[in-house]
Amino acid sequence: MFAEWVTTEALIAAFLFFLGSFVQTAIGFGLAIVSAPLLILVAPEYVPAPICLVALFISLLNAFKHRDSVEIGGLKMALIGRVPGSIAGGVLLVMVSTNLMAIWLGALVLFAVAVSLLPFRIEPTSTRMGVAGFFSGLFGTSSGIGGPPMALLLQHQEANQLRGNLSAFFVFSSFISLLIQMPAGFLTLHHVWISIPLVPAAWVGYKLAQLTTHSLPKEKIRIGALTLCSISGATAVWQGLA
Repeated sequence: MFAEWVTTEALIAAFLFFLGSFVQTAIGFGLAIVSAPLLILVAPEYVPAPICLVALFISLLNAFKHRDSVEIGGLKMALIGRVPGSIAGGVLLVMVSTNLMAIWLGALVLFAVAVSLLPFRIEPTSTRMGVAGFFSGLFGTSSGIGGPPMALLLQHQEANQLRGNLSAFFVFSSFISLLIQMPAGFLTLHHVWISIPLVPAAWVGYKLAQLTTHSLPKEKIRIGALTLCSISGATAVWQGLA
């Protein structure tokens, strides 16, 4: 059984989760965006449940670190929207082909990036937070990539506020996604087992980011978030068409 922890796929997964954890700690999100596109090609069993399990761990660490910057009241509508979005994502896991899902999700992410680059600022109103929460649930439960909708809407927040609010949202959303994935058959004891060695790899990425990226300015974080969203969307479309 322990042999599952030292396969080539497991080592690739550990490296990707280390890198993804570093990115998420630095800019507020990105673990799934870094890890999911390659994992779905070389080790699909790691998508989406192990991603959500490790994301829950890293989000707890980051939410605690930036707890003074978290605004739970501002996240209320996003958290409410997350629940039906997660249910819809669970349905998509069962009903829709992987290729069609990849194309659709990638196109939506790229559209969101394009909107964010318009010469006016989209304010995170209650309605928009609810919509972003819904699509975060849809994306996160079906593919593990739930960050872009919320990150794009909150991209203009101060750096630690962005990190804190996204982390607090991901704690709740990862838990909800895992609850939906369980009855759908995408979260089993096997998925929990193969996720265990990923946790220390993610923790090392978290600690390295804490030591090296704590003073990143807001604009660089915004550019990083938009870049990651663009890569995520383009990769998803490419995978769907391949």
